[in-house]
Amino acid sequence: MLPRDYYLNKLIQYKDTEFIKVITGVRRSGKSVLLKLFQSHLVDEGFADSVFFINFEHPDTFKLHNTEVLFDYIKENVTKDKKIYFLFDEIQEVTGWPKLINGLRVAYDCDIYITGSTANLLSGELATYLTGRYVEIPIYPLSFSEFLIFTNTRDLKEEQSALNEYLKFGGFPSVVLLREPLLKTDVLKGIYNSILLKDVSIHGNISNIDLLLKISIYLMDNIGNPISSNRIANYLSSAGTKTKADTIDKYLLLLENAFIFYKAVRYDVRGKERLKTLGKYYVVDTGLRNNVLGRINTDLGSQIENLVFMKLLQSGYEVFVGKYDAYEIDFVCFKNEVVKYVQVVYELPKQSDRETKNLLLIRDNYEKLIVSMNYFDVGFIDGIEIVHLFDFLQRDE
Repeated sequence: MLPRDYYLNKLIQYKDTEFIKVITGVRRSGKSVLLKLFQSHLVDEGFADSVFFINFEHPDTFKLHNTEVLFDYIKENVTKDKKIYFLFDEIQEVTGWPKLINGLRVAYDCDIYITGSTANLLSGELATYLTGRYVEIPIYPLSFSEFLIFTNTRDLKEEQSALNEYLKFGGFPSVVLLREPLLKTDVLKGIYNSILLKDVSIHGNISNIDLLLKISIYLMDNIGNPISSNRIANYLSSAGTKTKADTIDKYLLLLENAFIFYKAVRYDVRGKERLKTLGKYYVVDTGLRNNVLGRINTDLGSQIENLVFMKLLQSGYEVFVGKYDAYEIDFVCFKNEVVKYVQVVYELPKQSDRETKNLLLIRDNYEKLIVSMNYFDVGFIDGIEIVHLFDFLQRDE
């Protein structure tokens, strides 16, 4: 198992706190491996006899998907004479699991870690039973820095080539570790299908798979563009697929809950408030986008914007699409008391201040940054730093 130190250190920091640790993220992003890495850490620390690990997607555990059966199994195999570390992978497969998790917290001297592939993990019954008693640790496909570690890339020339590979095939660990491009494509196709068919269709009780696929393709083809359910419904209806905005809203939420897409809500910088209209959607992994659309070297500006958005999420920022009067700021980012404004360009337009003007209108002292794909843009303009995508993706946040 290759390291995911950023996430493992978070688990270690929360070890033995009262909070239930909830690890969320898209399927195949590395949640199971992270739990195993943490299990290995516990063993190394001398807690081998105190770890209780179950992967609920393994066939051996199918009989445990009933809460009462699972609790009986736990009572048979766990004693109360020492602290127990419960590690439950894909816990959402167990019916009524939130009540059980809360019960274990009461019945045992324990530390609980759970994973799941849908955002519903953090809503409904969990919120009811565990209000204020859990902490979410989101995990994503590999960042570019992790990608370089996984591919053992050290030479500067190789790193430049690695960025193109990362943009093309993305950062799912199982894809990154493959060498053959056709195998990468096949694995990406399998990941995409498993997300849509299991985490979206089955969990969302969706019968119209064709409509779901069309909405997903539309979002991937419109990365970085303002999106509304009415706009999607009108587009699909004009193409012969009659549907309603309410249905689109339902499907969009399910796609977000499966962590395949992330929505950036609009934010009024001057008014300091969130806006309800025309947010933007970004895909969790550009490799999925390129595989589904079958187009790699098109819309590079949108793909770069997607990489920057995901890097900001991976770095712990809450990310919005900014609006300042009639001007747009690509990303307005918040983390604790830190605020950052980010513009993304393929290259700065010649003899135009369009990209810098938007940022200079904002009269505060927070960081303002432009990310470009053109090395000749790198430097400073009117105090605004212009950084190359390659360097931005490796910044330690």
